[in-house]
Amino acid sequence: MSAIFGVFRNEFSRIFTLRPAFATLILATCLYAAFYPQPYVNEALRDLPIAIVDHDGTLGSQELARRVDATSDVAITMALPDLATAQHEVYARNISGILFIPQYFERDLLHGRPSPVALYADASYFLAYQRINGGVGAVARTFGIEVETARLIAAGVDPAIAAAAADPMPLTSVALFNPQGGYATYVLPAAFILLVQQTLLIGVGLLGTLPGGRFGTREGQAATAGPFAIVFGKLLTYLLLEAVVLPFYLIILPYLYGLPRLGSASHILIFAIPFVLAVGGFGMVVAAIFRKPIAVQLTFAAVGLPFFFLAGFAWPPESIPHAIRDAATLLPSSEAIDGLVKISQLGAPLFDARNQFLTLWALAFLYGGLALALEYRDRRRLQPNSAAA
Repeated sequence: MSAIFGVFRNEFSRIFTLRPAFATLILATCLYAAFYPQPYVNEALRDLPIAIVDHDGTLGSQELARRVDATSDVAITMALPDLATAQHEVYARNISGILFIPQYFERDLLHGRPSPVALYADASYFLAYQRINGGVGAVARTFGIEVETARLIAAGVDPAIAAAAADPMPLTSVALFNPQGGYATYVLPAAFILLVQQTLLIGVGLLGTLPGGRFGTREGQAATAGPFAIVFGKLLTYLLLEAVVLPFYLIILPYLYGLPRLGSASHILIFAIPFVLAVGGFGMVVAAIFRKPIAVQLTFAAVGLPFFFLAGFAWPPESIPHAIRDAATLLPSSEAIDGLVKISQLGAPLFDARNQFLTLWALAFLYGGLALALEYRDRRRLQPNSAAA
């Protein structure tokens, strides 16, 4: 037990005395927390600029334009005479779309004939396209229903029947777990977990390759702790460090940024224990294989983007090939994101995330066992040299 405590105390002091480790595990963690969420603070895109080309010029077309401009999603910033001029403004990136109202729009609408309008939206930025398309589409549907209902009532149809005929299947849409329909609520909880993994992996890798990290004790004291004490003592160090970082990232930051948080704080922290152990063991394995700080940094820099895509929130996991999805299970973040989002955002009990919880424990034992085996290997290699000395 004293050997484990000695490794724990030494590893903890190295976090604060070795500049690369301190910069990664402490400074980078604070900087990510402060700056990474800032671009998403507004949750959703608002008042996206579009132009209107109105070839009808009637009260009906003007009312449609007024309603579109009144939505929170779209702002009509230009009224242009023709599509060619509007197209030039799109190419200049002054607007993100064009609403074209053809001639005889109002006449056809009042006579019950199809009266289509055209929306040309910039789909190269899919978030802007979805907002513009959704905002204009909702206004167009509502406006068409109102005009058709008024036309039927004027023809002598009972108002209730006219309303049902114009809109026979009204839809009530409820946004569960993301009431604002915002991008921040979707991406930040998963991104926080990925950031914790990345900083911890790099930090553990650096601690394992910098001076004094090979056997978990100070130089010249390698023989005082066995491989099990070294691995277990280091994992306890990382668990203590993340006992401060994880509540900050998973509980305090969502509160500060107004993200939905329906889950139990105790369930979140219990679920995070095998996640930290799996990441710590993974980092120790990488450090034992590459042995040099620069190799560790370059390796994790190279795999950072693949880790992001394999996490299953940048692209739906159902659309990822099965072989790649199975390989992604070996990454602690893949299971942690799925489980922690269920618990924290959806308010699911720990039992409903049991598959991810058990998988993380399996990864913790897998990487911890590999780290232990590599420590035994290095210790056996050291013994002949010590005997020769």
